[in-house]
Amino acid sequence: MLDAGRIIEDEALRDRLGVFEDRTDAGRHLAATLSTLETITEPVVCAIPAGGVPPGLEVVRALKAPLRMAVVRKVQVPWNPEAGFGAVTWDGQVFLNRALMAGLDLSEAEVDAAVEKARKNVEERMKKFSGGQQGPGLEGRTAILIDDGLATGYTMLATVEAARAESPREIIVAVPTGSLHAVNFIARKAEIVVCLNIRTSRTFAVAQAYERWHDLTDREVQELLIQARDMGLF
Repeated sequence: MLDAGRIIEDEALRDRLGVFEDRTDAGRHLAATLSTLETITEPVVCAIPAGGVPPGLEVVRALKAPLRMAVVRKVQVPWNPEAGFGAVTWDGQVFLNRALMAGLDLSEAEVDAAVEKARKNVEERMKKFSGGQQGPGLEGRTAILIDDGLATGYTMLATVEAARAESPREIIVAVPTGSLHAVNFIARKAEIVVCLNIRTSRTFAVAQAYERWHDLTDREVQELLIQARDMGLF
């Protein structure tokens, strides 16, 4: 079992709000920190769409690393689509939060329907963002998993587990902002967690770390990827 991984933060940003202009600015800060890590070997940047793509592209630019889409979709609570009780990953794995499910009192049919909806969404987004291909393999390489923030950490947990199945040399989780609880949770699963803006408040929202924030659409992600390919970033 992996010992708790190393946590890297910017202590000057602890508990502050509005510390990044937008996701691209946050990505530049992440890239600057990642560029100092000597353990990184043959990195592959795995960006979780949608929010992880802008910071991921900045890391790709700095490290001159290949990019792949780490498509993960939460399994939604039927009566509250913003909440999730699990996740489906790009390789078809399903991760369910059994403790939360028990509290929700979901029927088997409701669980099955929610999982199938998430699975279809993953398949559709894989086609949109990467033509259905997983991208560069992770075996023996440093997998850098990027999102725009860690709230509960459950989506990232699923991402880490799916990446681990490909036998990378090490896994680095890199996010601009995160709750202290989620950072500690993920640090038990990854070798390194880079989270520049750790916040200890019991009420946490990823958006509060950004001066400019909106939910990215799939179309916006596609346009960013087209621009990045045209620039020869990957």
